[in-house]
Amino acid sequence: MRARANNQSLRCARRGSVLVIVLWIAFGMVSLALYFAHSMNFELRASDNRVCAMAADQAIDGAVRYVNYLLVQQFANGSNGVLPVLDSSLCQAVPVGEAHYWLIGRDTNNPVGPGRICFGLVDEASKLNLNMAASTPVTASNQFIWLPRMTMDLTQAILDWVNTNGNGPTATYYAMQQPPYQCKCEPFETVDELRLLYGAGMDTLVGEDANRNGILDPNETDDNQNNMLDPGVLEYSTVYSRESNTNSDGTARVNISSVSSGPSPLSSLLQTNFGTARTVQILGSLGVVSNGPPVTFRSPLEFYVTSSKKSGGLAAAEFAQIGTNLTATGGAYVQGRVNINTASAAVLACLVGGDTGVAEQLVNYRQSNPNNLTSIAWVVEALGQGYPDALTALQAGDFLTTQSFQFTADIAALGPFGRGYRRVKFVFDTCDGTPRIVYRQDLTHLGWALGKEVRQNQLAAKGTS
Repeated sequence: MRARANNQSLRCARRGSVLVIVLWIAFGMVSLALYFAHSMNFELRASDNRVCAMAADQAIDGAVRYVNYLLVQQFANGSNGVLPVLDSSLCQAVPVGEAHYWLIGRDTNNPVGPGRICFGLVDEASKLNLNMAASTPVTASNQFIWLPRMTMDLTQAILDWVNTNGNGPTATYYAMQQPPYQCKCEPFETVDELRLLYGAGMDTLVGEDANRNGILDPNETDDNQNNMLDPGVLEYSTVYSRESNTNSDGTARVNISSVSSGPSPLSSLLQTNFGTARTVQILGSLGVVSNGPPVTFRSPLEFYVTSSKKSGGLAAAEFAQIGTNLTATGGAYVQGRVNINTASAAVLACLVGGDTGVAEQLVNYRQSNPNNLTSIAWVVEALGQGYPDALTALQAGDFLTTQSFQFTADIAALGPFGRGYRRVKFVFDTCDGTPRIVYRQDLTHLGWALGKEVRQNQLAAKGTS
C-alpha cells in the first residue's frame, strides 16, 4: 500500500511539473505575441507617420507650383514687380488631397507680439542686402550697424567677408578655428553664411525667434520681458534683392547719374510721357540748360526732390509715370534696393541713421495713405519739412524702390490627421521675367512654426474625426 501511495505521489509531482512547464511556455508565447504585436503597432504608426510626411511633402510641392503659377500670371499681366497679396484661403490651411499647407509671412507694418501668425509671401526687397558692402562699404556699414542685435564686430566681419582684398581685421579669426577656413572675400551667396562670421552668435542672428516664424511663441524666451518679438539679424537681411536695369519691354533704363542738355534718353523719356513743352520745363527745373555742364544725381529720389522744389518741376503723379524707368547705377542689375512700401520700421530706421521716429513716421504714412504709394516720391510728402536730415540720407544712393522681384515662400505643411509636419523655404526670383527658384532650405528641424491657434485647430479636428 505504501509503495502504491509513493508511486501515485510521484506521478502527481510529475504532472505538476509538466503543468508548470506548460504554463511557463504559454506565458512565454503570450509575451512574445504581445511583444510582436506591440512592435507591429509601433511599426504601423511609424509607417502611417511616414505616409503623412510624404503627403505633407507633396503639399509643399503643390504650394511651390501654385506660387510659381501665380508669379507667371503676374508677369503675363504686366504687374511683375508687385508683391502678391494672397487671400487667406490661398495661404492658410490650403488643402492638397488630405494634406494642408500654409505660407508663413510677415506683417511689416505692425510690431510683433505673442499674437497670431501672419500668412503670405515674404518680400526680400523689404530687407537690407548684405552684398551692398561689396560696392558701397561705407554706406552699408552705416546702415547695418542699426539692425536689431547687430554688433560692431559682426558689422566689420561682414565688410571683411566681401572685401576682395582679403586683409580685413577679422580675417585671421577664421584661420584659428577648428577646422580652419578662409575669409571668403567675395559676395554672400546665402544669408546663412553669416553663421561663419566672427561675432555671429545665434543670439545675434535669430534673437528671440528661435524657429524663425516671425512671432513670439509660448516656448520662446522673451529676454527683455517686453512681450514683443525681438528677432535677430537674419530677419532683416537678404542677398537676393535686385532689379534688372532694363524696362519690361527690354529697353535700358535711363541712367541719371549724369544728365546733359540736348537729345538724350532722359529727354526722350520725358517727351514720350509729357510732350516737348513740358519736357523743357522739367529739364529746366533739374538745372539742365543748353550748353551747360552735366548735372549729376545720386538716386532717382534726388532727381525728383531737385525737380519738385523748382517752379515747373515734376509733380508726384508725373514722377510715378517715369520713376521705374530711372536708374543711377550701371551694370545689368541694380543690387540691394529696399522696397519703401514693404520694409519694416527696423529696416527703414537703418536707412536714416537709426532714427526710429522717422521710421515710424514712414510706416504710419503708408498705412494711412495706401493709395499714394505709387512711387518713391511719397517719402517726400511723408517727411514734409520736419525731417530734412532723413530726406538727405535717403537721397544719398540708389537704394529705394517700390518694386520687388524676389519673394520667399516659407511653406509649412501637415499630412492627414494633422501628422507628418514639414517646413521648407523657397526663394523665387522674377527680375528676368520667368520665375525661378534660387534657394531652397529645409526648416523642419526648427520645430512647430504655425502658432498656437493652428495647433489648437488641428487638435480639435482630431477630436472630431
